[in-house]
Amino acid sequence: MNILILGGTRFLGRYLAKAAIVKGHDITLFNRGSDPYVFPEIEQLRGDRDGDLEMLKGRQWDAVIDTSGFIPRTVSKSCRLLNQVKHYTYISSISVYSDPTEPGIDENGEVHTLNEDKAEEITLGTAGPIYGEYYGPLKSLSEKAAEKELPGKVNRTIIIVDTMFNIT
Repeated sequence: MNILILGGTRFLGRYLAKAAIVKGHDITLFNRGSDPYVFPEIEQLRGDRDGDLEMLKGRQWDAVIDTSGFIPRTVSKSCRLLNQVKHYTYISSISVYSDPTEPGIDENGEVHTLNEDKAEEITLGTAGPIYGEYYGPLKSLSEKAAEKELPGKVNRTIIIVDTMFNIT
């Protein structure tokens, strides 16, 4: 497959990129370039999701993995440019759930909500991430933004990383 990873050189994205490379997929990374020595052998597009996304225009990928969607407006903006993609995996967080400790919680659990105007106020001037009390609500709104822009193409994935960084 031809895969675009939004992010891809830090934290979880690094592991996803490595796994895709091992499986023989063609990978393109889109990131800020803060870790230029990671994966020098694959195509890396430098940019900021809250800035110029011209390098994504007119490109074709079979799938997108979004490891860096923290701010609803930036998720919307990039999804609009990637509307030709067949599959979009949004890496979410257990923090989207109102009560992540609820026994048996699944993808249908109650999620945080946040007024879109408040989200804009909180995130003005940043592409994220914003941690603390707004992290979960912003991730929840970002999920909704992706689905709104790419209806029926979005798969929300929550990956649990334990304290030893074992990914499940």
